[in-house]
Amino acid sequence: MYAPVLEIDTHKITENARRLKTMCDARGIEIAFVTKGFCARPAVIRAAKAGGLTHFADSRMQNIIAAKQADPELHYLLIRIPALDEVEEVVRWTDWSMESQIETICAISDEALRQGKVHPIILMLDVGDLREGVFGREQLDEIAPQILACPGVELVGLGTNVGCYGSVLPSPENMGSLVKARDYLNAAYGFHIRTLSAGGTCVLKLLENGTLPDGINQLRVGEAVLYGEDSTGNRLLDDFHQDAFRLSAQVVELRRKPSVPVGERGRDCSGNVQEYPDRGVRLRAICALGKQDVDWTALTPMLPGAYLIGASSDHLIVEVEECGGAVRPGDRLWFRCGYMAALHATTSAYIEVRELE
Repeated sequence: MYAPVLEIDTHKITENARRLKTMCDARGIEIAFVTKGFCARPAVIRAAKAGGLTHFADSRMQNIIAAKQADPELHYLLIRIPALDEVEEVVRWTDWSMESQIETICAISDEALRQGKVHPIILMLDVGDLREGVFGREQLDEIAPQILACPGVELVGLGTNVGCYGSVLPSPENMGSLVKARDYLNAAYGFHIRTLSAGGTCVLKLLENGTLPDGINQLRVGEAVLYGEDSTGNRLLDDFHQDAFRLSAQVVELRRKPSVPVGERGRDCSGNVQEYPDRGVRLRAICALGKQDVDWTALTPMLPGAYLIGASSDHLIVEVEECGGAVRPGDRLWFRCGYMAALHATTSAYIEVRELE
């Protein structure tokens, strides 16, 4: 039966992991390799381990449980603040977790005591991206004594995230706020905070230019290892492989058509109003792949001259006018996957995934 195919070159992932580890080792920084971008598939985890990575992170408990069942020795950090319904599994399966809500921290403390454990937590600080985390000194002072009153947890670190919601870029100032908060909490409340955790790949820019504040000793990174890119910073990373994830789909129609739709227009299948640049009559290939399968905007055609036009729920439209007659019906076109494309493809029931080991 036909299915688009996602190929994962694990050798390139190993080389990317080794390259990143070399960069971070030079500054004494631990890498927490984020595995959600490929559903924590064991072959990719093995590739990262072969590149020297020893700590892992994920936002989905299902991924963490499956990964640790396959390899009980894995050290895992939960990076999405947990739901109250996940507390038992968080304590049972994760080695530490990121937290921001005192009700959840109290529940984790109670569950950890029931399991005969003390569960390490990283308190998230919001430095302006306006996703999860304690915002400002007043909220920090509110939650700190409440954490001290929870005997089943230990506050071992502070963390922050930029880029993922508010598109805020990392800076020495917003990353430095972690260092200031650590020093304040240790002095004012007697904590022994050891880990300052920053995410994600976009923070590597500060590491590269020497402006990452001293004290940041963990980076939560997935994109660099998997795709060799920094989507928040809109750049490809030098000396990293960008094509470890490649997706192919078969051409099911090849015709010359106008580049502007004909007739009165409304909204597309996603409810959006689209603009269609007039490029004249062009040769267009329709591939059996659509928005239900993948985020098409994170695909890059690998055939020279091919130009990605758009997609509906089931069809991907690629202009191949400049491809010198290289495309025929039945051919497979290959696309390099960026972060969101690979994330969707590895969770799709309609895409076959093949690991090249």
